[in-house]
Amino acid sequence: MTNYDIVINQAHVMDPESRLDQLQNVGISQGKIAMISDSPLHGEQVIDAPGQILCPGFIDLHCHPQDTQIFEVQALDGVTTTLELEVGTSDIEHFYSKWKNQSPINFGASIGHIPVRMKVMNDPGVFLPSGDAGRKPASNPQIVEMQHLIREGLEKGALAVGFGLDYTRGASRWEVIQMFKVAAEYAASCHVHLRGKGHLEPSNAIEALEEVIAATAITGAPLHVVHLNSTGMRAVPQLLDMISGANQSGLDVTTECYPYTAGMTKIESALFDDGWQENYGIDYEQLMRPDTGEYLTAKTFSEYRESGGWIITFSTPEESMKAAVKSPLTMIATDSIIEDGKGHPRTAGSYTKVLGEHVRENGDLDLMSALSKMTIMPARRLQGRAPAFLNKGRIKQGADADIVVFDPLTVKDQSTYTDPIKPPIGLNHVIVNGVPVVSNSKLEEGALPGKGIRAKIK
Repeated sequence: MTNYDIVINQAHVMDPESRLDQLQNVGISQGKIAMISDSPLHGEQVIDAPGQILCPGFIDLHCHPQDTQIFEVQALDGVTTTLELEVGTSDIEHFYSKWKNQSPINFGASIGHIPVRMKVMNDPGVFLPSGDAGRKPASNPQIVEMQHLIREGLEKGALAVGFGLDYTRGASRWEVIQMFKVAAEYAASCHVHLRGKGHLEPSNAIEALEEVIAATAITGAPLHVVHLNSTGMRAVPQLLDMISGANQSGLDVTTECYPYTAGMTKIESALFDDGWQENYGIDYEQLMRPDTGEYLTAKTFSEYRESGGWIITFSTPEESMKAAVKSPLTMIATDSIIEDGKGHPRTAGSYTKVLGEHVRENGDLDLMSALSKMTIMPARRLQGRAPAFLNKGRIKQGADADIVVFDPLTVKDQSTYTDPIKPPIGLNHVIVNGVPVVSNSKLEEGALPGKGIRAKIK
């Protein structure tokens, strides 16, 4: 009789890749899914899960870790792998060594155009540009140096190439194409925060998407458009149509969203240069400081922009957010960031909000489709470059034991704009690499099984 490390009994197993959707018992040994059976299994640890869903752990393509708290907050929302792919890093070795043995969940990063540009242009910004890298064009020698640093990062195992074109408005279209060319050499997807958003022609979200679809067509680099809900705003349906058309034409374009109508960014960034109200269709009263809950006025906006910091922007219409969540093209990704316990509720609630509100309460999605957006779709986005993802996002024998168990009748987010890290309810167990990190909705103290996931190192 086989005795597994962990057995999860009588769970309703749902696997979006195979479409498995039935009561099963799951055995875990040595960090892998060792058995899926309708016969009883025996284990050193047994989790009884009648009436609960067992599915692959959620893969978040868009996270910004500042400290280890974010990994704990995300684990409670069912995330088993979280990836810094938009901003990325300029130093791949440092990123992976920094979080080694420090995280309950798996982690990884892109080599980022933003931090690379900041390095080459000696920008004093810490996370986003605050000097020349944000607003000035690069010289040809600087573009060549950026290409070299991005190539170096990819050879060290970066998962992708990240771009925040709205934060590097001085970057020319030609510069962007040159960076896409390097990504294409390594079959690396380009994860892009579009250059423009809002609704004013000509520099609106449609033109911004045209820019990077063109770069993909020219270079062959795969494209992933980040947070379509907040970038697209009123134009979400049009952007989805453009992405669909690009794929029908043979390009490789994917996208993501989070289930909130507000975004969050740095107030000192180029996004708030002159004309932001007209472009985004919002004003001071739609801006909130996450650290104080204060809504801004013209006076406090001016003061806070000078000192700098995070700002929450209520800018996306409800119908646009819902269109993004419901589309079969979109994955769910959080754009999560927490500093000193403050930030945006998407960090602690994106996945459970989709499961509770958009699946159970509103019927915007069926459960299998929602789980696909959280598991197999992000795994497939990365598995070509990083084969480790062939064993993520799946419930099958031999796959990594990254598993979530939740109650479909009660699962629900609880985080808010004033209490952004309040954990959800109904998400009961999270297992990462065969190790429980959440049990009965509580973090397992000292459990740090998360591994750094990289592409092949050359």
